[in-house]
Amino acid sequence: MKSFLIGTGIVVFLLAGSVWWSKGLQKNDPDVITRSGFHWHPKLTIYVKGEKLDIPSNIGLGAVHLPMHTHLEDAKQGIIHLEFPGVVKKQDITLKKFFEIWGKDINNAFGTLISMTVNGRENTELGEYVMRHGDKIELRYE
Repeated sequence: MKSFLIGTGIVVFLLAGSVWWSKGLQKNDPDVITRSGFHWHPKLTIYVKGEKLDIPSNIGLGAVHLPMHTHLEDAKQGIIHLEFPGVVKKQDITLKKFFEIWGKDINNAFGTLISMTVNGRENTELGEYVMRHGDKIELRYE
């Protein structure tokens, strides 16, 4: 009986230690934006040869509602909804991911000569850009 209790104690200690260790690893993951989810709204404006393109409504909405989507009431303003529960990683909220959900390739959806600004500053990340709440992202295709 004594051996059983000691063995059980060791197993419990090892399990608790491994959970603690794995949680510690997750906290230091540089790709994790948050562990508790968020509801952010970046704004995307696209110009094709100087003409403003309306972002379609209901991108990412349907039988399954994706955490990255647009709504009817604010899609024309370019508002993208990022509504994520739990752990969110950088790759979950890239501009490329939004284009993939839309069914477009950011690199040649509307032309091949592309420039981008974020909050008024030139940015060359294009699809790799990690969107943030309140961002004003502008893409220009020539």
